[in-house]
Amino acid sequence: HNLITSWSVPEVVREHGGTPVRTRVGHSFIKAEMARSGAIFGGEHSAHYYFRDFWNADTGMLAALHVLAALGGQDGTLSGLVAEYDRYVGSGEINSTVDDQAARLAAIKAAYEGREGVTIDELDGLTVTLDDSWFNVRPSNTEPLLRLNAEAKDEPTMAKLRDEILHIIRG
Repeated sequence: HNLITSWSVPEVVREHGGTPVRTRVGHSFIKAEMARSGAIFGGEHSAHYYFRDFWNADTGMLAALHVLAALGGQDGTLSGLVAEYDRYVGSGEINSTVDDQAARLAAIKAAYEGREGVTIDELDGLTVTLDDSWFNVRPSNTEPLLRLNAEAKDEPTMAKLRDEILHIIRG
């Protein structure tokens, strides 16, 4: 799974006996990691789904068939099936035009570095994980944009975090 999918993704993978593997955003990174690790499935936040049995290729058709099979195997509705996995509140991807991507990323890192209970990684942009939330800010490769994704256990926490980061980005 790419690093901006919900916290629920690795949780569900572990709950079903799998081992989640984080990758950078982009189909080439997902496919390469699937090949390296022998993964049976890979997914991106953008609703691209890759299956080992389909040559690690992206196929919405096979993903839809798996959803229909899961739905057919239970008495509930599709919304009920989805609700089981809807555990966190996300911001969606928010794009901000900036003149200096590196300077904005450095300012965000400086704002969180050294805080207790905070982990920072730079696998793809900057990912900051707190006790009850996380966010990722990564530069666009083709435009002068920074892309923010944030997630938290509840709406007020997510909104506060999102607004704090956007203030630094758009300062």
